[in-house]
Amino acid sequence: MSELTFEQMLEESLKTIHNGEVVDGTVIDVKSDEIILNIGYKADGIITRSEYTNEANVDLTTVVKPGDTMTVKVLKVNDGEGQVLLTYKRLAAEKGNERLKEAFENKEVLKASVSQILGGGLSVIIDEARVFIPASLVSDTYEKDLSKYQGQEIEFVISEFNPRRNRVIGDRRQLLVAKKAVLQKELFERLKVGDTVEGTVKNVTDFGAFIDLGGVDGLLHISEMSWGRVENPKKVFQIGETLKVLVKDISDTKVALSLKFPETNPWANAAQTYAVGNVVTGKVARMTDFGAFVELAPGVDALLHVSQISRAHVEKPSDVLAVGQEIEAKVVDLNEADKKISLSIKALEPQNTVEKAEEAQEATEE
Repeated sequence: MSELTFEQMLEESLKTIHNGEVVDGTVIDVKSDEIILNIGYKADGIITRSEYTNEANVDLTTVVKPGDTMTVKVLKVNDGEGQVLLTYKRLAAEKGNERLKEAFENKEVLKASVSQILGGGLSVIIDEARVFIPASLVSDTYEKDLSKYQGQEIEFVISEFNPRRNRVIGDRRQLLVAKKAVLQKELFERLKVGDTVEGTVKNVTDFGAFIDLGGVDGLLHISEMSWGRVENPKKVFQIGETLKVLVKDISDTKVALSLKFPETNPWANAAQTYAVGNVVTGKVARMTDFGAFVELAPGVDALLHVSQISRAHVEKPSDVLAVGQEIEAKVVDLNEADKKISLSIKALEPQNTVEKAEEAQEATEE
């Protein structure tokens, strides 16, 4: 019986390993893109950067050092160069999937940073296990641009768990909806018509602005934005702007808001300010064939009828007036109930103005 050589005895003393086996190893060298481990086998084990973590461009020398022990999984006993290819990431992901399974079954709220923005949603990683959050489940409102979530820590629950089909789905929307329902309940319990509240402009449309009151969105209609005329809300309000608004009406979960506060009502002192006989100034706001509308103050328009523009004959207002022109006129009628004021420039002209004009014209003709 022949004796075994030293090399043969050494080889027999080393364990055998198989693909898929979980082994322990000690780090003997670290480079920026790979880790070398002694796993008690005749060949060292190698963990590449991509098999250590899902994070790109990580310098492995900053996360492990020689002497550290690691539990890893064998991917390939011989990688073609006589070394053993190992994975740390996939073993961690298997443990991570167990963690996600428990969270799914217990409806646990998880928290993680967004690692990647994908075309259809967000990707987050829990213990090297990847969770996909579809765009439709990211928020309780439509999100066109998801880039703002990059690197942001968010909370979510697992709504679908099927690792075999690579479907581990996260849901942030249901948490936001539940939170909003609590805030809505609290807000509606204390909110009443006539309150002045503070809110943030959430969205601006052609017909109005939606104001976040803290869990409840109120509508500030274009007709309630000012006592005057607002042509384009998008030129008046900016998303994120803070406003103090008046609660005009509450219907179920709908809140109507206004910026037309009673104390700023331009008609409040109309009886004194626009009393018949008063001389007022204003700007021509718009014109029709029968007259011009003059803005005396935001929310207060008066009619200057074509017959009241001058003692001389005026065919149509645009012949002698222009939009934006400032004029002085006398109030000849006030109807507070219907918010109507009639003006006259003619009433300020001397009675002989027309006669003088006609004499001057006759003299020119001679």
